[in-house]
Order: sequence, then C-alpha cells, then structure tokens
Amino acid sequence: MKKIFVVDDSNVNLMMADEVLSDHYDVITCSSAIIMFKLLDNIIPDLILLDIMMPEMDGFAALKLLKEHTKYSDIPVMFLTGKNDIDTEVLGFEMGVMDFITKPFSGPVLLNRIKKHLMLETIIADRTTKLQQRTDKLLRLQSNMASVLANMVESRDKLTGKHIERTASYLEILIKTMVDKGLYRDELITWDIDLITSSARLHDLGKIVVSDLLLNKPGKLTQDEFEVIKTHSHEGENIIDDIIDGSDDEEFLIHAKVCAGSHHEKWDGTGYPRGLAGDEIPLLGRIMAIADVYDALVSERTYKEAYTHEKSVQIIFENRGTHFDPKIVDVFLEVEHLFKKVTLS
Repeated sequence: MKKIFVVDDSNVNLMMADEVLSDHYDVITCSSAIIMFKLLDNIIPDLILLDIMMPEMDGFAALKLLKEHTKYSDIPVMFLTGKNDIDTEVLGFEMGVMDFITKPFSGPVLLNRIKKHLMLETIIADRTTKLQQRTDKLLRLQSNMASVLANMVESRDKLTGKHIERTASYLEILIKTMVDKGLYRDELITWDIDLITSSARLHDLGKIVVSDLLLNKPGKLTQDEFEVIKTHSHEGENIIDDIIDGSDDEEFLIHAKVCAGSHHEKWDGTGYPRGLAGDEIPLLGRIMAIADVYDALVSERTYKEAYTHEKSVQIIFENRGTHFDPKIVDVFLEVEHLFKKVTLS
C-alpha cells in the first residue's frame, strides 16, 4: 500500500484527510514540517500533502529543504492551501510542487486528485525504467560492436596483443582521476566515461585498410612504410564517417572518430595526421596519446624488447610538454602504479 504523509497544523484537516484516504493508502499525519523531517529519516512516502501556512516552518521552506536533499528530492509534493492567488501557484510550481489542493477540501476531490497523480507517477516510473533498460541495451550493443571491430583489427596486427583492451583501461583510469582532481572540468563534466572508453576501442580502426605484410613486418619500418602506417588515422576517421552517415546514434561514433583521428597528435605540433599543437588537439586525443604510447612502450615488438614499467614512465615524463599535455602527464605520474596493474593482469 502506498504511503502518504499529510502535514498540516490543523487537527481537523489531518483527521479529515486520514478519514478520506486511509481505506486506500497508508496515511501518516504530521502536525508540523519538523515532525515530518524526523519521520523521513526512517520512512520515505510515495506522496506528501503539505500545508503552506504553518508555524515554525512553512510549506515553502519545507519544500525547499526536500528538493535540496538527494534522499527526498524525488518525493512528489502537493500543497494544501487556503490561499488562491497566482503568485503562490507560480512560486510553488517553480520550486517543484506537483499540484495545489485548496482548503477546505472535498473528500472525493482530494482522493481523485491523489489517485490520478500517483497513477501518473507510476506510469512515468515504468517508462523511465523501460527507457533505461533500452539505453543499457544500446550501450551493450555499442560496446560489443566496438569490441568486434577492434578485435578484427587486432587479429590482423599480431604485434599488439591485447592493446585495445589495455588502452581502454588506461584511458578510464586517467579520465576518472582527472575528474576527481577537477582537471579540464568544464569539458569532462559533460562526458559519459563508459561511452568514451568503449568508443576509444576503435582508435586503430583505420589499420584495417593497411596491408597485413606491413602491419606484421619483422624489423623496423622504412620511412615510406611508416608514412603508409600513418594513414590509419585518416582512414579510421573515414570509416567512422561512413558509419555515422547510416546511424541515428552519433555521440558514440563521434567520440570514436575524435580518438582515431587525434591520438597520434603531439603537444608540440610534430604529430600526425594534422600537426595540431597544444589545446588544438582534442582533449580525448591528448589523453589517449598517453595510454597508447605507454602500452606500446611496455609491449614487445619485432624491432624492440618490451621496456619495463619504470623505463616507460620515465620516457613519458621526459616527453612532458613535447609529445604530451604536461597537465595530463602529471596526472599519469600519480596513477602510473594502476597502469602497471593493468599490464600484469
């Protein structure tokens, strides 16, 4: 049975509300807002009927406290009022009240209004749940698609091992730490971290158009061969653009395109494909650059042994302000031990 708080300093109103509603709801009456807040420590009602004109704390003050408290902010509130003026209604609706019931109230009208509002709340809650379920399903589908495409690339490039999954883990570590520290807050506050890290798995998608012989060539690449390898950044963007043209969900793919096209740019402007410098490089690309290079350093290649974690950290530090955004390097240095755990897992 749904619970309703009735908060009013008039015993007559409390008794009448209880008589009208108690056959349909679990009614808890409170003679003041202060008593209501004490009860809220242990009981969360489905609806609060709140009188406006009360001593100690009026309805507006109580509503403000309810909306400011995370635990109570979603509880629907209906005002009980003897006032019938437009200013009161405007202020109430602006503060988040769902309806007004004028006193003295009619029992049938009170019951009818409450039934309709609670039914509406149930419908909204059900639809919100279903929407969240569809969103979760879409995110799982996106993640699976990204993994399949990324694994197609990885299966051709025998040198990279689990590079894609590891770099996604490094990226998540860096972003979450940057959020905690408030670094680049204005931009990061808008990011869906799960969506970002999943889309970043496509950062090397463009390698799918590079020859297997070149990807798996033993020994160091020639300059001409390296120029061909470098085209994977643009090719990745082109492939993702083609997918965007046929998709309604662009956010995931736009992040993937940014990552594919900018993770080889360098802070000093000597990177590729566009030679961007400093803040011209998208933030996601600057973060991904550290994750990508760290993994390349600690991984074995046909032309080099795997560097130790300590040596790899030193190389990234030495390239602070040249290859990498210096502020992000400082964050990396604080969490490099977490990177090491990923490589050992």
